[in-house]
Parts: sequence; C-alpha cells; structure tokens
Amino acid sequence: MRNKLVGCPVETTLLLINDRWKILILRELLDGTKRFGELRKAIGTVSPKVLTSHLRSMEEDGLVDREIFAEVPPRVEYTLTELGESLKPVLDAMKDWGINYQEKSTVEVDHPKVDAVQPNSHS
Repeated sequence: MRNKLVGCPVETTLLLINDRWKILILRELLDGTKRFGELRKAIGTVSPKVLTSHLRSMEEDGLVDREIFAEVPPRVEYTLTELGESLKPVLDAMKDWGINYQEKSTVEVDHPKVDAVQPNSHS
C-alpha cells in the first residue's frame, strides 16, 4: 500500500478503507478476534471470494493479522492490528454521523443488519 499513498491524508484513509466490506470487517473485528465463518455470517451478503480478497488486502496494509492453526480442519483467525484498532475513532464518528442523519433525514432507512447490531458498542 505504501507505494500507492497520496499526499492528502483523507485520500490515504479512503484508499485503506475504500469499500463497505472493509468498513464492516473493521466493525466486526473491533469486538475481537473472529474466524472467517464468523465474519461472513456477521457481515451478511458478502461472498467468500470478496471477503477473502478484502481480508488479504487489509492484511497487506497492516490493518489485520491472520493466524493459521495447524488443525484438521485448519482454523484461521483474524484480529485487528494496533494500526487497525486505531481506526476505531473513525468508525465511531461514522456511526455518530449515521445516527444523526437517520434521526434528521426524511429518507426512509431500511437496514435490518444495522438494527440487529445496535447492541454492540461500535455499530
């Protein structure tokens, strides 16, 4: 990723978390380590191929650690790195902004997944 960085810090952040799936992966991993299946179930409609691609990209960018356990069947766990954890205030600000928008907007909001995750501290 370093060879893709640009001068604008906002654009740098967007290059790292430029996709809704990456944001949702971050949201889920803020609660702690998760296995691939747990992430896929929590995120919903993401395909295994897309989830794998984003996890690999986030690992290359230093946001996510992947640990492989030599078991049968193999177990893989994903955890946010310290750098990944440092995005929590960004996600918290996005959550706050979204709540404010939903409360003030005349646009009808229909996001059952978001409603289902509300009890978590970060979603």
